[in-house]
Amino acid sequence: MDRKVAVVAGATRGCGRAIAVELGRLGWTVFVTGRTTRDHQSPMKRSETIEDTAELVDAAGGWGIPVRTDFTKVSDVDALRARIESEVDGRLDLLVDDVWGGDQYADFEGAYWNSSLDDALTLVHNAIDTHLIALHRLLPLVVRQEGGLVLEVTDGDHDEYVGAGIPYFLAKCGIRAIGRALGAELKKYGCVGMTVTPGFLRSEAMLDHFGVTEETWRDAVGKSAPVDFAISETPSLLGRGVAKLATDPEVSRFAGKTLASWTLMNEYGLTDVDGSRPDFGKWMAEVRDAGKDAETADHSLYR
Repeated sequence: MDRKVAVVAGATRGCGRAIAVELGRLGWTVFVTGRTTRDHQSPMKRSETIEDTAELVDAAGGWGIPVRTDFTKVSDVDALRARIESEVDGRLDLLVDDVWGGDQYADFEGAYWNSSLDDALTLVHNAIDTHLIALHRLLPLVVRQEGGLVLEVTDGDHDEYVGAGIPYFLAKCGIRAIGRALGAELKKYGCVGMTVTPGFLRSEAMLDHFGVTEETWRDAVGKSAPVDFAISETPSLLGRGVAKLATDPEVSRFAGKTLASWTLMNEYGLTDVDGSRPDFGKWMAEVRDAGKDAETADHSLYR
């Protein structure tokens, strides 16, 4: 079989969907996994489905295979592995681990000890245990041949605490830690493991949260959304970065590292879908961290 094969865990929406589509653009077979189908809605209560994503993969030139998978359930992941074994002879060139499912359990405002312990534990379970389950069951397929790539997806490219609550911080740092460990462990098998992260993401959920669409998102800047939203990006920017990593013959130079969408953008000369080059890392370093007034800063310098 000539087509390369990927599993995107958490491909229902956001970065997972965009990554799946960009891999489709490369002509890959993509197992599109997540919990929401046209017949079954996950606790996230969103309308996007894995079938929708698979159709987008097909339209981009790939082969999208939707497989409903709850990564908190080992039996579901075993069933996914069985599908890979039977449908593509167990080939797995790329595993993208983008499971999250923690939005409604995160408390970004109050003191941790005043928050719901059940919510905190559920967030960590959904965000970290799922990754461990996916890796345990699917890594054997990746390491069957040299050249395999495993990408963990997180939020942020450093472990400095900047708020957002202890459970959220633990979850996102934990994923970066897994990426560092994979960098060392997979090297033994001629494979590469690492972590990637988007910047300020204009995902479907974020657009809904700020009451705008992809066409009207600028209307939210400084109003329903903070001024930082002016440096936001679509999920496709990270998707394009992942596609470059997946086809980079020297990707091993990034083993164990966490690379942000803006780092990938600058490394590979990418643009977002509108032709812009949103550099959220540069914005944070030169404006927010430098103590400058974000309201009066020239946003265009960072796009």
